[in-house]
Amino acid sequence: MVVKYGVVGVGYFGAELARILKRLDDAEVTVVYDPDNGQKIANELGCDAAASLDELVAREDVDTVVVATPNYLHKEPVIKAAQHGKNVFCEKPIALSYEDCDEMVRACDENRVTFMAGHIMNFFHGVQRAKELINEGVIGKVLYCHSARNGWEDVQPSVSWKKIREKSGGHLYHHIHELDCVQFIMGGMPEAVTMTGGNVAHVGENFGDEDDMLFINAEFSDNRFAVMEWGSAFHWPEHYLLIQGTKGAIKLDMFDAGCTLKVDGKEEHFLLHETKEEDDNRTSIYHGTEMDGAIQYGNPDKIPPLWLQGVMNKEMRYLNELMHGMEPSDEFRPLLTGEAARAAIATADACTKSRFENRKVALSEIIGK
Repeated sequence: MVVKYGVVGVGYFGAELARILKRLDDAEVTVVYDPDNGQKIANELGCDAAASLDELVAREDVDTVVVATPNYLHKEPVIKAAQHGKNVFCEKPIALSYEDCDEMVRACDENRVTFMAGHIMNFFHGVQRAKELINEGVIGKVLYCHSARNGWEDVQPSVSWKKIREKSGGHLYHHIHELDCVQFIMGGMPEAVTMTGGNVAHVGENFGDEDDMLFINAEFSDNRFAVMEWGSAFHWPEHYLLIQGTKGAIKLDMFDAGCTLKVDGKEEHFLLHETKEEDDNRTSIYHGTEMDGAIQYGNPDKIPPLWLQGVMNKEMRYLNELMHGMEPSDEFRPLLTGEAARAAIATADACTKSRFENRKVALSEIIGK
């Protein structure tokens, strides 16, 4: 059986997802839709270019719709695909508010279709290995997570939509990976959050309106905590996730790519990605620029770096195997219904409320429970 895909949005990221799917033996990209890049990528892939979103989701030769539009344009294609009985893969963040996420999740649930979120960090070898070690009790009970994703960004030739809060959600939403990963490690949403921050070094017409320093303090049940930080106003760049347990700790280093387990004063090292070559590629990119090496700008002609290609390939293979009937693990199920992605946005919304109302916010204020 060949699963047939329609891809909505074939810019830098969407075009590469389409190329990856085309290379799979039991997958076919039949149609793409993108007002700017659609025909060009269709010619490259040898598929059709739809004239509208409605045309793509209604086609009988589309089993699954891949949504890779800018963040603020995710909701409509996801809901329309679900209403036409198509399974959906949607890039992160799936939406920019809990209400929109909830509407999308309910549409997919009511139409009994898969709704896989593009939280690609779940497919890092290091994240999966860390979760195994935690489940095996190697570091004991997880008490605390600390994530940092920051660097410096200079003026760009133009202001990307990624820097406009209304379109991308800013750092917190566009780089939702770390928040989602912390919740994956912690087993769910925090009970309350406090976020402080602001735009301290990127003000003016040459920049967008996103905050360039954000700091979150998250309080989980059973006396557990997390601190998370993001921003583009840091001249000492860092990118890592540190997991502290009662028996030991794990560090996932995305800057000097690699992972370390520390128990009883002894260290054990394992890869962040699938190969040493991919880890080295990521490290060289981060050290080759003062900017956050994970910030990716580009167009459909730009090929993602080796480390990113590797994890994108892994994610698309998983999606395709799922479409062919593979049974997912219990831990991955929330990623395939939109629930985990919705939970990450619920926390982001609570953080945003905290930032602008200058107070601690309970997650119950967002999810209504």
